[in-house]
Amino acid sequence: MANKRSGGGLSPTQQAAKFLGVSVLAGAVMAGIALPAAGVLGLAAKGSVEGFDEIPANLKRPPLSQRTTILDNQGGQIATVYSRDRTVVDLKDISPYMQKAIVAIEDARFYEHGAVDLKGILRALNKNAQSGGVTQGASTLTQQLVKNVAVEEAGDDPTKVAQATQQTIGRKIRELKYAIQLEEEFGKKQILENYLNITFFGQQAYGVEAASQRYFSKSAKDLKLEEAALLAGVVQSPTRYDPINDETEATKRRNIVLQRMADVHDISQAEADKAKEQPLGLKVSKPKNGCITAVKGSAFFCDYVREVVLTDPVFGKTKAARAKVWNQGGLTIRTTLDPQSQKSIQDSIKTHVRKSDKVATAATLVEPGTGKILGMGQSKPYGYGKNQTEYNYSVDASMGGSNFGFPTGSTFKPFLASAALEEGRPATQSYPAPFEMPYPDSVQTCNGKAWRNSANATVENEDESEVGPYRLKQAMEKSVNTYFVEMLEDIGMCPVSKILDKLGVVQGNGTKLPIVPSSLTLGSTGISPLTMANAYATFANRGKYCTPVAIESIKQRVGGETKSLRVPKSTCRRAMSETTADTINTLLSGVVDSGTGQQAGLTDRANAGKTGTTDERKNAWFVGYTPNLSGAVWVGSATQSVKMTNITIGGVWHEKVYGGQVPGPIWKDAMTGALAGKPSPGFNLVNIPDPDKDKDKGRGEDDEDNNGNAGNGNGGDNGDFPFPDPTFTIPDDWTIGGNGNGGNGNGGRFP
Repeated sequence: MANKRSGGGLSPTQQAAKFLGVSVLAGAVMAGIALPAAGVLGLAAKGSVEGFDEIPANLKRPPLSQRTTILDNQGGQIATVYSRDRTVVDLKDISPYMQKAIVAIEDARFYEHGAVDLKGILRALNKNAQSGGVTQGASTLTQQLVKNVAVEEAGDDPTKVAQATQQTIGRKIRELKYAIQLEEEFGKKQILENYLNITFFGQQAYGVEAASQRYFSKSAKDLKLEEAALLAGVVQSPTRYDPINDETEATKRRNIVLQRMADVHDISQAEADKAKEQPLGLKVSKPKNGCITAVKGSAFFCDYVREVVLTDPVFGKTKAARAKVWNQGGLTIRTTLDPQSQKSIQDSIKTHVRKSDKVATAATLVEPGTGKILGMGQSKPYGYGKNQTEYNYSVDASMGGSNFGFPTGSTFKPFLASAALEEGRPATQSYPAPFEMPYPDSVQTCNGKAWRNSANATVENEDESEVGPYRLKQAMEKSVNTYFVEMLEDIGMCPVSKILDKLGVVQGNGTKLPIVPSSLTLGSTGISPLTMANAYATFANRGKYCTPVAIESIKQRVGGETKSLRVPKSTCRRAMSETTADTINTLLSGVVDSGTGQQAGLTDRANAGKTGTTDERKNAWFVGYTPNLSGAVWVGSATQSVKMTNITIGGVWHEKVYGGQVPGPIWKDAMTGALAGKPSPGFNLVNIPDPDKDKDKGRGEDDEDNNGNAGNGNGGDNGDFPFPDPTFTIPDDWTIGGNGNGGNGNGGRFP
């Protein structure tokens, strides 16, 4: 029993003999000798080693996952994101000191041997046998590269990672064969370049470029001798020799590398001694990964870009294919984000709403005619702490949004008006529009089945002085609820539904709006700010709708080559006639000129817009535009739990919040900054006779629909998702408006 240790294992001599058997096998393969199956050699237990000839000849070399850089439309960096922080560089862009250091310490005979270094194996066997353990390895850089490729292929799957690194003879034999393949396919320089780009250097840095940036805040091509030696030393054990957490151990290891470089004559002894005296000289850069690190408040836009890549079929037919594109990285994504517009949004938000306020605001700017999203921001910053959120209030739930959108109030009325104009109603259309009235007994739908007011619901205007008859211009400026309910009764709900389809208006959960009067007149349904801004951009674009886009171009670096990827393109279609759009532009110009949106109106250029406030003042909106920019601003509680009366927002107390009073100024400031120095085109306005101008009575304040806004799904405080079932439908015997006491807030619930 002299050959066995007390624990029953093999003695050092037996271990050496076993390892030597594999080494001899490797040497024989290198000599081109045909070998029988490994099992015949008795190298491992049954099933642990395939026949050598049966091992697949082609090593799977996955593209290295790299960092992705997201840029604004001027080329400025917004953020970097990655599953592994890596930037692949050519060998010529890596310091010669780094190349020599890694070879000296990891595989000094790299340029002399083939895939396997038998001399190194014998040296390691001797050392390990003398020590009674494994104190020295014998893997060449090529073999290490093979193992790293396997780890890269395993990704974040712990089982696959374990398989890729398991200490078995079977894995070693596969590693040998693949190493031979690499030596045959690539020269030494290419193998060294691949090794330096794939290796883990600790502190989340993969590859020498990321490591150089992490530890020294410089490019790998600029590494000095002592810096290169430090990085080369880290590779053996990134935790043990981490210079940030253990400077003493890291210094010892660096000096070992320097001495090894002198021993193999890569540097002189004098150079080594001088470098050993140098401090580590760390200039650490903290990892900056993910949209949470985005600049200029663009974290939510950054996250939206990520969602586009993960969901748009242009990046892959399946979810897995799209995720692979994102996780592989190496992307340079040039987006539509305009830094001037983004800064203006953030400055405006900061001025008017504080992150600690009971309510939040979200704002989005879109370019008419192109669908380009130029700015996106909100008062609750991206994060997971107090007064932060990971939900993007500007977009639909499928794109990272919260709440399935927010009820829009009277900002919806221009959609109804455009449907009526398309149906042939004149811009001078008049309705009685009393202060209060019951909902119509019935309203036609697209399927021919009429909606019926079986609950005798009523609707009323904001102020008792708002009594018709009114024509469309005055009704729009004053946002007269009863006028638009009568308009819906006149044309039916189907024309409105059809124009919403053309305008891309859907609920925040992506489904069509419910075909009920409150939804199609008074904005009781949750819609996202991006959807509203883009729909209003259609008016600015004279009736032509363009789908929103966030990406202008993408280039991807794979295997040392850079290629361009296809990106989603905006598609445009005619949503309404130019005459209809011009008429809406004329009507909404009046809103900011003399109507409810006067506080939002721009003074230096043509502009138009609409205010909106919902039931119990839980949401306030302003959506407006110029011919070359459209923007939507929402203010409210994400949980729909705050009634904006007697409330302080941004340090200013408000008895009642109106759409023109809080969202309006936010829109005005954001638009003013975004458009500074930009062209100032005009609208193609139409002449709308105004014979009832003398009836312009009433306080001219904001609307709205405190009554008749039932079915808005506010539902109290449901965390960040106040609409647990936003696809509700209304039974025939139910209706909107409750008991008709909407003026005191009782009209916003189902009966």
